[in-house]
Parts: sequence; C-alpha cells; structure tokens
Amino acid sequence: MIETLQMYFQYPFVRYAMIVGVLVALCSSLLGVTLVLKRFSFIGDGLSHVAFLAMAVAAIFQWTNNMPLILIVTIAAAIAVLCMGETTLMKGDAAIAMISVTSLALGYLFMNLFSTSSNISGDVCTTLFGSTSILTLLPEQVVLSSILSLAVVVIYILFYNKIFALTFDEDFSRAIGVNVSFYNLSIAIIIAVIIVLAMNLVGSLLTSALIIFPALSTMRIYKSFKAVVISSAVFSVICAAAGIIVSILAGTPVGSTIVGIEIIAYVVCVIIGRAAVRA
Repeated sequence: MIETLQMYFQYPFVRYAMIVGVLVALCSSLLGVTLVLKRFSFIGDGLSHVAFLAMAVAAIFQWTNNMPLILIVTIAAAIAVLCMGETTLMKGDAAIAMISVTSLALGYLFMNLFSTSSNISGDVCTTLFGSTSILTLLPEQVVLSSILSLAVVVIYILFYNKIFALTFDEDFSRAIGVNVSFYNLSIAIIIAVIIVLAMNLVGSLLTSALIIFPALSTMRIYKSFKAVVISSAVFSVICAAAGIIVSILAGTPVGSTIVGIEIIAYVVCVIIGRAAVRA
C-alpha cells in the first residue's frame, strides 16, 4: 500500500489534489461552526447550486479557467441572499431556497440546451459530485485555490473575536459598536469563496458536508467555541486527506469518499460524546 501511494504521489496532479484538498477542508471547517450555531447551515447548499449554474454557463462557452466567473457569480449571490434576508419581504431561509432551486434548474436546463459535449450526463455528474475534477486541476488553479484558502484562514484568525461575538449575540455586538452588517457581509463572501473552492473537491451537491460535518462532529465532544473550531479544523483536514488517499487506492469518487469518511467519523464522535457523558 505504501509503495502504491509513493508511486501515485510521484505524479504532480496527485500532489496538487492533496494540497488543494487539505487547504479547502481547513478553511471550510472554520466557518462551519459559526453557520451551525447561527442555524444558517443551508447557505452552503444554496450557494453551491449557484456555483453549479455558473459552471454550466462556463462549460457552454468552453472556458477552461472558469473559477473567476464562478467566484464572481457566487459572491454576488451571497450578497443577494444576505440583502434579501435583511428585508421583511423574504426571510433568509426562503431566499436561500428560491436561489438554490432556480440556479440548479437553470444550470441543468442550460447544459441540456446549449452544451456541445457528447456526454452531458457525465458532465452533470462530475459537476454535482466532484468525480475526478480534483485530479485534473491546472497549476494556475492550484495557485489560486491555495491563495484564496490561506486568505480565508488569515482573515478568520484576524477577526476571530468579532466572529465569536456575531455567532452568539448580534444585538450585543451592535450595542458595543461592532459593524454587524459589514462582518455578516464579509462572512457571506468568505462562504462563497469556500463553496467555489470546495466544488473541485466534492462537487456542488456535497460542499455543505465539508462545512457542516466537522462542526457537528466535534460539538459532540467539545463544548467551548475555541475547542470546537480547532478540533473541527483537525477533523476536516484528516478526513479530506484520508478520503483522497482512499479514493486513489480504491478508485472511488473523491468527493463521495471524503463525505463517507466524515459520516463514519461523525458516528465515532457521537459514540465518544455519549461515553463521556455517561462517565
């Protein structure tokens, strides 16, 4: 097994996949804790469908480097969801549901009507579930993904105290002078960036797993916010690395394998958490 892995890691695309996979998993897990506690977990699912629509448009025009377009469209959608959620006309969950369903339907429709590919079903499956897209990253995509991932981590560390305050009490944060709207907007933009990065790893339908599972799993064991954030990051990185290795050895889809490992790890965390309570 070790010899097989050594052979595979001689290839640049495998090393690229591991680097991007670990970085994306790391930054995905950080904001996952905040989203779960704020009961806003489904924003990842909604924005991933918007990213699917943007990717479908890019595929129709046969744009090889489609990440800038997907990033712009997804960030715009995140801002739209935030603005719609702050109005009395439509609540946040309704805005996410509307944008999610519309984007998914239009993306699939456009790919069927205008795509020049002879394997539409395969293209859709790859976009939705990731398939082997993480193993076909171009060097410039790896560089861009790495820069964005590290930027997310740095921003989170710098504004950790503000994010902590917003997570538990927005009214108190506003009362002590924190610009709540600005930081909520920043969080929405960061989530959009994470979604775009995660699409290459697990596909648009499974991106929420990278955000939600680490937080839900570690919350079963730890109770403090900092402990959950740190353990969530470790949990996510280990599961991503293990998923990529298993998928290489077993020939399974990368995204589904990572999520499968996260499900197993979640069950283990639940068992550990219950055992700790009984003890």
